Amino acid sequence: MTRVVGYAPGAYDLFHIGHLNLLRHAAEQCDHLIAGVVSDEMLVLTKGRAPVIPLAERMEIVRSLRIVDEVHAEVVPDKIDTWREVGFDVIFKGDDWRGTEKGRRLERDFGAVGVEVRYFPYTVHTSSTALRRALAALEGAPRAASLAGDGRR
Repeated sequence: MTRVVGYAPGAYDLFHIGHLNLLRHAAEQCDHLIAGVVSDEMLVLTKGRAPVIPLAERMEIVRSLRIVDEVHAEVVPDKIDTWREVGFDVIFKGDDWRGTEKGRRLERDFGAVGVEVRYFPYTVHTSSTALRRALAALEGAPRAASLAGDGRR
């Protein structure tokens, strides 16, 4: 019987239920799950913004999940380079990638080396972007409103 190694890359910044769902689904479909945690530098390069939580802490959070067998710091922009370094049979992504240029490129590049791309439902109501927006809105609220009811004036 062949062991299936899965790879689930992500920023895993502001860890939320969508991240957990992706990793749970991935763990169900492979024998050994490697979570690729994208480095701070790669997030700045690819998304144009730094994460809220530093890489070492994001890796520790993901590593603590019993459904994850291994954690890899993803420090290169090309997922094929990561595959050459880590080795896996299937890569898991949220279905927000399906049908996009980056998704088609992922399918093409990995299809050429025999790696399957599997998509899971994207958790629309919770995302790191939505959490960032909510935090920014809270930070922008007037200080008096945030102190209301705490007895200070």
